[in-house]
Amino acid sequence: MSHILSLTTFAPIIGVLAILLVRLVAGRNGEEAAGRASLWVALATTLATFALSVLMLANFDARATGFQFTEDMPWFSVIHYAMGVDGISVLFVLLTTFLMPICILASWSSIKTRLVEYLIAFLVLETLMIGVFTSLDLVLFYVFFEFGLIPMFLIIGVWGGKNRVYAAYKFFLYTLLGSVLMLAAILAMSMIAHTTSIPALMQFHFAPELQIIFFLAFFASFAVKMPMWPVHTWLPDAHVEAPTAGSVILAGVLLKMGGYGFLRFSLPMFPQAATYFTPMIFALSAIAIVYTSLVAFRQTDMKKLIAYSSVAHMGFVTMGIFSGTLQGVQGAVFQMLSHGVISGALFLCVGVIYDRMHTREIAFYGGLADKMPWYAATFLLFTMGNVGLPGTSGFVGEILTMTGVYGSPSTAGTWTAFVSASGVILSAVYALTLYKRVMYGNLTNPKLADILDLDTREVAIFAPLIVSALALGVYPHLVFSFTDASVASLVTVWRSAVGG
Repeated sequence: MSHILSLTTFAPIIGVLAILLVRLVAGRNGEEAAGRASLWVALATTLATFALSVLMLANFDARATGFQFTEDMPWFSVIHYAMGVDGISVLFVLLTTFLMPICILASWSSIKTRLVEYLIAFLVLETLMIGVFTSLDLVLFYVFFEFGLIPMFLIIGVWGGKNRVYAAYKFFLYTLLGSVLMLAAILAMSMIAHTTSIPALMQFHFAPELQIIFFLAFFASFAVKMPMWPVHTWLPDAHVEAPTAGSVILAGVLLKMGGYGFLRFSLPMFPQAATYFTPMIFALSAIAIVYTSLVAFRQTDMKKLIAYSSVAHMGFVTMGIFSGTLQGVQGAVFQMLSHGVISGALFLCVGVIYDRMHTREIAFYGGLADKMPWYAATFLLFTMGNVGLPGTSGFVGEILTMTGVYGSPSTAGTWTAFVSASGVILSAVYALTLYKRVMYGNLTNPKLADILDLDTREVAIFAPLIVSALALGVYPHLVFSFTDASVASLVTVWRSAVGG
């Protein structure tokens, strides 16, 4: 088990090499055959990577607070190739590897052009995403964090919709601009502390005035990545133009990197600055929850509506992270994992009817429950999860974050909890309205007369997502058994650093 992290991280690259070999053997005249073979290679690779992450989880000591499966080799200067996971990051690795085979299956018949390049982009992206959650060196983290922009930029820009180039550049420039400030902070921190080791920097005490500067630099990057209001405008465009699998991985994993960054860097490294800016974070989170919920209600495109709902749900995450309470941080971590499953499933639900009708306009549909009963039941389950129905994973994260914020040491916690609670009501309004307009009523559009229900491949895609959403909702201890020790340690260190 000594190198299981490196093996899990770079296993998708082995798949890339296998795909390149398949293409070389097939030659230019066998492009279609190479594409079909590459799909099987990509699926096998992502399943193998998922199996490695499950093996790692099975051997993880949930009672320990430190990093496990650590690897450390000198790279250059003070920078090391250092890897490790704790109770928080190990679950994000599992989420990433869990969603990737689903993305490959979702692309099975929808991608018609340059399929080999598409699959390579996804496998490279998987390595970079896993690397973000396993890095224990600040520079190594930055490399994985930033290079992940490139394959996602290509996925949106090459295989997206008609405005894909605009959406891809907007996504790239927004996220890159924030990360430039983070890079400057990383260089300054390494010069002051004489190390880029994340565990060492978590123990280093920066002066309060430096904490303010470094916190804002990291905040600029993570706030865009989540995204927080008002730097969220790139997300709806990116989701609308991205292919279905691109939207799944964007909502399921890439958005979580911002929240993970707050947990890994902002709280333990800059505790005094985090406390100082907590009222601002609460205000931005409350605005995001209410404002984007209202905007979502007015959308005519299903993907755009779900994209705005993601911004609202990330508002619960940010307020939970900065609540300074055990319940709030636990709820934020749970909400990120739950949102990865539920939002990914909702984008897949939209992809099912888009593949059949080639439109996402809500007004085009109506009465689908009669023609697609299994699809309607699946869509309803994930809509309820998105709303936060008890018994689904969406409920646990939301109730814990609101409880944590209400009990926050910050004086702004009480009103933030009340405002965020109104967002739960608003989410029910836009989500159930969408479901009613698409599924119920008369089947007035003659083009929908011959629409088919879920096929075997689509059932295979949704089955693990349904099981996950229900299992986490009924038995959330599946998550908390791993996160308890790490979250408790994080909250204790943060509160003690600020005298709370």
